[in-house]
Amino acid sequence: MSIDNFITLALAEDIGRGDLFEKVAVAVEYRVSIISNSDGILAGQKYVEYLCRIQNIEINFLKVDGSSIGKGDVLAIATGTSIDILRSERLILNILQHASGIATNVKKYTSITDRYNVKLLDTRKTRPLLREFEKYATSIGGAINHRFGLDDALMIKDTHRNSINNLQTFIEHARGVIPFTAKIELECDNVDDAIEALCLDIDILMCDNMTANDIAGIVSKRNSLHAKILIEASGGIVLDNIENYCKTGVDAISVGSLIHQATWLDFSMKGAS
Repeated sequence: MSIDNFITLALAEDIGRGDLFEKVAVAVEYRVSIISNSDGILAGQKYVEYLCRIQNIEINFLKVDGSSIGKGDVLAIATGTSIDILRSERLILNILQHASGIATNVKKYTSITDRYNVKLLDTRKTRPLLREFEKYATSIGGAINHRFGLDDALMIKDTHRNSINNLQTFIEHARGVIPFTAKIELECDNVDDAIEALCLDIDILMCDNMTANDIAGIVSKRNSLHAKILIEASGGIVLDNIENYCKTGVDAISVGSLIHQATWLDFSMKGAS
């Protein structure tokens, strides 16, 4: 969902039939600070800047997307009318807290994967209608976006394979049907299937829920026979064990918990003098 649609719908959800405060209050010039009560990585700036622009609020970010932030830091100062700012307060904070929580979680992973030159990927395990927003937040934290939807890459998972009679024939046919620039990724959950998959016309082999030792063996086989195929590790990979998978020589590791296990950071809005 584009930023403009996202912000429009989010405002409509919160304002409903009209802000009751606006019906009784007199607008005055207002100035507020957005303050961090947490340590982490800031994300959400471009969404909040768009929101403020359409709400006639002038906002100046003192920290930008991707910046390290600490407790007590002033992230931004906003000026406008009291009506406009207070109408937008909750949405501004929700956006920044949610996105920053994801970016902060991702940074913990990339601090490990970057040392091994392994790409950290997000997944499609996103909240409905928030995919673009949540994947934006992972990118701020240093991850690389995996596919956004079913239309930008052909991923053949185990559930798909159960409906395919001849996998090689299927992949050969797919090459003539899907766009020239689209990649084919095949998921395998055991070593034997993965080794066989290296002989197929695929771009990426996903090793799902395998041990690091098993994946290391598959990488070795790939290196000697089919160097053009990228290998992605996925499934059951968390902060405590991701370094073991980095050491296997995989090209990328995808982690769903980058998003769905992220915890919001704590920010607040305070009147500024």
